[in-house]
Amino acid sequence: MFLTWFDSNSWLLEIGGKRILIDPWLVGSLIFSNLDWLFKGSRSQNRPIPDNIDLILLSQGLEDHAHPPTLQVLDHNIKVVASPNAAKVVQQLGYTQVTVLAHGETFTLNNQVEIKAFPGSPIGPTLIENSYLLKELASGLTVYYEPHGYHSPQLQQATPIDVVITPFIDMTLPLLGPIIKGKNSSLEIVKSLQPQVILPTAAGGDVTFEGVLMKLIQTKGSAEEFRSLLEKNNLATRVLEPKPGDRFELPLEKRALAI
Repeated sequence: MFLTWFDSNSWLLEIGGKRILIDPWLVGSLIFSNLDWLFKGSRSQNRPIPDNIDLILLSQGLEDHAHPPTLQVLDHNIKVVASPNAAKVVQQLGYTQVTVLAHGETFTLNNQVEIKAFPGSPIGPTLIENSYLLKELASGLTVYYEPHGYHSPQLQQATPIDVVITPFIDMTLPLLGPIIKGKNSSLEIVKSLQPQVILPTAAGGDVTFEGVLMKLIQTKGSAEEFRSLLEKNNLATRVLEPKPGDRFELPLEKRALAI
């Protein structure tokens, strides 16, 4: 199993012989609702578009997960699995093979990788987006992805999980509360899911953020602080901090399959 982190929430997961592109932002700027004065993310150069993508996996419909400029340049014939909100984005762009996953539903890619949707991040008062559990069917190895730190109790049915990708930092807006729940949320999910490896997402990398929103957001936490927190709680989960663009093999041991 291999991973490549492109920074922010963008990952390439190589699992079960398949290449799955998760929440890709690879080209252009990141702007919400064309309001660049409110929030704008930029990097010094575009990321290369990966070759031979078997599936695009989208957890949310917001631009930092379903990034229209990136989705526009990707091959529209690539299969897409998406939350209902994210599916609308790719369908409007003309993608031809879109599978919508509601919470609890499962998609199987070529009998090699199983993807199950769980409740993920709340977006506003009524919408709850997706988190995903991916399983390599041949080995039983599992990867769980939730980019805002909102973890469903339903995941208990899949314990133990081998790899967790989720934030380590807290990001909060005054009066509105947490945008990203990192440190304590991640600690609880490690205690609950007993992963071999945990990796941070949603922060860091070769990205510069600006705008009014960034002046208001309060950010706390780091990978080093989280690693110390695991040690204090006698948790053996390894913290990995990938560098943007580097492909690396996950150091995993096969475990007995969860019943």
